[in-house]
Amino acid sequence: MTSANTPEPVDIHSAKSATGIDIQPVLDLCHEDMAAVNAVIRERLRSEVALVNQLGHYIIDSGGKRLRPMLALLAARANGYQGNMHHLLAAIIEFIHTATLLHDDVVDESDMRRGRETANALFGNAASVLVGDFLYSRAFEMMVDVDKMQVMSILANTTNVIAEGEVLQLMNVNDPDTSQGRYMDVIHCKTAKLFEAATRLGAVLSDRSEDDAKAMARYGMHLGTAFQLIDDVMDYASTAEDMGKNVGDDLAEGKPTLPLIYAMQQGTDEQAALIRRAIEKGGYDMIEQVQAIIKQTGALEYTEAMARNEAEQARLQLRYLPDSAYKQALDTLALYSAQRSS
Repeated sequence: MTSANTPEPVDIHSAKSATGIDIQPVLDLCHEDMAAVNAVIRERLRSEVALVNQLGHYIIDSGGKRLRPMLALLAARANGYQGNMHHLLAAIIEFIHTATLLHDDVVDESDMRRGRETANALFGNAASVLVGDFLYSRAFEMMVDVDKMQVMSILANTTNVIAEGEVLQLMNVNDPDTSQGRYMDVIHCKTAKLFEAATRLGAVLSDRSEDDAKAMARYGMHLGTAFQLIDDVMDYASTAEDMGKNVGDDLAEGKPTLPLIYAMQQGTDEQAALIRRAIEKGGYDMIEQVQAIIKQTGALEYTEAMARNEAEQARLQLRYLPDSAYKQALDTLALYSAQRSS
């Protein structure tokens, strides 16, 4: 039996995905705030070292919806914040996210992101790691300007947890015995934690109660989890043009994501053995066979339904907020996170 605070679980075998979530109104609502954030980013990215400027601007300007900083802005506004310190917080979130991308691409030996060459492919691994370090340190320098110890505490914990998530993922690489629980731990640490920090900080900046801040944190955690699960789906269901990276990259890197884990559980012994070999070996040699098994076992539908359930959990956390365009935008982004195709 579910409580009044818990949604009925989605039937992961029969639920159908809705489409057509339009986030343009959300982008329009955030336009002025995001313009201010972009100005902060460009000002704080500045360095006396030319390569820092060049590589930093390359990755910052490489596209993307800037969802994480947008969430910080919306969470602050939805909680009644009237100042402008949320622009600085949103820029900090983007710097931390960008630093993780630089480091991720080096670790994963990636050569394409958002349809462009990765920074490490263009500038080399050493430069990417060091500029990532610069962005982390600059982010903490900016946190001091916020002058709120709770902000420092949340973001310090966040960066530690993200690093732990990276190590957890590394431990799972080429390991076909990775369980769904272990994989979800990776998602929560590596991806969802920064979403959680962004939304929680919006409430903290607004001096809301600890209960309210925790509700916003849960919203961000569930939304970030849904976002990553759909990324996992797209790695096997989309095109390189849609994703901005190579199809099957996760498998090529030996990462046992949820579609693979579920397909091994539901497939025949022969199918499970093939996926095990693919995970252990890595590379693209077996991608077509693996995609066929994933389709036959309903692994993508299962993962999509898990994402929709996470999105519904996120939406529930918004109940305490007063009605506003900003609350509606947060609700829309929760829906979008589980239904997007790019």
